[in-house]
Amino acid sequence: MWQISLSGTGGQGLILAGIILAEAAILDGKETIQTQSYGPEARGGASKSEVIISDQEIDYPKATSVDILLAMSQEALSKYIGLLKQGGKLIVDTTLVKTMPEVHAHVLALPITHIARTELGNVMSANIAALGALAGFTGVVDLECLTRAVLARVPKGTEELNKKALETGFALGQAER
Repeated sequence: MWQISLSGTGGQGLILAGIILAEAAILDGKETIQTQSYGPEARGGASKSEVIISDQEIDYPKATSVDILLAMSQEALSKYIGLLKQGGKLIVDTTLVKTMPEVHAHVLALPITHIARTELGNVMSANIAALGALAGFTGVVDLECLTRAVLARVPKGTEELNKKALETGFALGQAER
């Protein structure tokens, strides 16, 4: 079983990323549960999407000790790092995370937002690039299933950009596996 927390700032698209990850897991033949929370500010406040993926029935819908933590902002990292289990996998966006705590985890540090802005030409694709990096780094879902889930959810007219963002992130994550 994988307990995953996708965290960042409201407006970064991490709730959507959690929904897409859960749908990819279903397409991959797995059991999954997805929940979300965000501060009262919504846009600009801390937000978190949790996804639990398992080969067996899931008994409890909340992540209690996460195997994978994605932190797309400094505030999110500070707020949710305590959820990451020792030896887990931590993925941070170094564009927005400048101070790393000392952790006993496998760390993937990438300038995800910078890559989205400069290489992909659209900062709004950072969530999909992060999702690709997470999948490449952990192998939690199959890339083909994740691609299908992304293409089913992104706005019409952005399919190619999001597919490129996913593939770019996946390659970066896989290189560090």
